[in-house]
Amino acid sequence: MRDRSMGDLVKDQQPLALPPETPLAEACAAMHARHVGAVLVVEDDRLVGIFTGRDALRCLAEARDAKATPLSAVMTRDPTTLHPRHGAMDALRLLDDAGFRHLPICEDGRVRGIVSRYDFRAREHARLDEESGFFERMR
Repeated sequence: MRDRSMGDLVKDQQPLALPPETPLAEACAAMHARHVGAVLVVEDDRLVGIFTGRDALRCLAEARDAKATPLSAVMTRDPTTLHPRHGAMDALRLLDDAGFRHLPICEDGRVRGIVSRYDFRAREHARLDEESGFFERMR
């Protein structure tokens, strides 16, 4: 079985994307409502940053004014991304090597989706189960 591409993994996604001027409180509320751990910060249909649950925790520790602080002041600018043609193993290696939890998938600067290390674990376990079942049937 070939390594699935990032394009395949995110093809039906509607990731949470907000503009840089969005207040921190609004971004956190949207993350909570959508049950996601990251917001992709997009300006003119281009990825300019990422804001994660880790960032939210840092902002809380710094006593930031959540209603007055825009995402642009607290996001990670120009995050590392992968192209949709890259495979799952490329993403897993990058997530592990860099210590990221979330990885935007972009093509020509435009967001196609986002993956997290937890998404992969579930998908990779399913892939392993499928392969194991195949070999069991061959016995």
